[in-house]
Amino acid sequence: MEKNIPIAQREQSAPTQFTEFLWWLSTAEKELLADAVVDRNRYKIVGMTVLATWAFATLAWTYFFSTVTSNSWMAYPLGFLMGFIILTIDRALIKGISKQNKNRLWPLFFRAMLAITIGTFMAQPALLYMFKKEIKLQTAADNERKKIQNTHVLDSLYKNHKAEIATQKAALQNELQVKYELVSKARENFLAEADGSGGTGKVGIKNIALAKKNEYEKLDTDYKQLLAINQPKIDQLDTATNDIDSKIEQEQQAYTQNFNDGFLTQIEALNNLIKENGALQTRYYLLVAILLLIELMPVIAKTLLPSGTYDERVMLREELEKEMAHNNIRREQELKELYNTSALQSDRETIAAFFNLTKTDREEKIKTFSNKWKTENHQTFDGLWEKMKKEILTKQEN
Repeated sequence: MEKNIPIAQREQSAPTQFTEFLWWLSTAEKELLADAVVDRNRYKIVGMTVLATWAFATLAWTYFFSTVTSNSWMAYPLGFLMGFIILTIDRALIKGISKQNKNRLWPLFFRAMLAITIGTFMAQPALLYMFKKEIKLQTAADNERKKIQNTHVLDSLYKNHKAEIATQKAALQNELQVKYELVSKARENFLAEADGSGGTGKVGIKNIALAKKNEYEKLDTDYKQLLAINQPKIDQLDTATNDIDSKIEQEQQAYTQNFNDGFLTQIEALNNLIKENGALQTRYYLLVAILLLIELMPVIAKTLLPSGTYDERVMLREELEKEMAHNNIRREQELKELYNTSALQSDRETIAAFFNLTKTDREEKIKTFSNKWKTENHQTFDGLWEKMKKEILTKQEN
């Protein structure tokens, strides 16, 4: 860190690597800050806020990925990556806030909405970590409630089928019960007739007693036959009921296996915990506000801190670079125009010298063609002209 030295002597001080790192975080140009004594500390403050937000974002995202991946080691590089992305977004936001445009409402509103959106999501992992024990208990209660609700759903789903099976079973059992009561009554009548306690009152097996015995045996045989028919049906219905109960239990177990303590499950438990616990609501919203302020710190710091000479230097430097860029382009254009003009003049002189030097030779060649035409009577004048145009006259450049 820099030593405490008077401001008058600070112009000669050299920043440390950590100070330059804070300036980089605050998107300040260290070359322009060299002569801005007061702004050096301001941009160190902005850099510290960006550093704090970066660290908070990295920790929050690391915890978030630890809740959604089974490989805990993957959470660290992913958390660092997302923290670096948040860092780049924050640097872009504070870089866009300057003396020229920080009073424009729409850009500032857009930056604030972006920061609030990111901050709201980043606050969730931090809150989950703070209320980890309470959320664990609430998650267990929520899972038990879901289990009970799923049991009701499954019972409702198979209710009609089970009722139909129960109705069929009751009908079969009722039929057997009616038949059994007839057999019991016939047996009682036979025994009463045999011992003289009922019927005719005569002891011993007589004709009436034998008739009652035959009736009892017939009913008993019919009952056994009916029992042999209905009992397998009743057993099948019991098996079907047991199969339904087993299927319900399997589906319940499969549903229970999907229970986990992932990010969305914890968020749902946190929301339920807030709804059911009035004492937690105020503290929850207070923590959300604090965590949002952590994310908004760079934007708030850059907006609230007054503008100093650095911003003036940035504005003047940017105007200077623009002017220099325009001047360089104009200078380059002038040089190209001068080159083209000089080249044109030089080419003119070269072409003129070429024609001057070849003038005598062209006249001699014309005389040679003329003498040859004069001695050769078979060639016409038009033919001579065509030959001279081809070998002596020039063509236009395309």
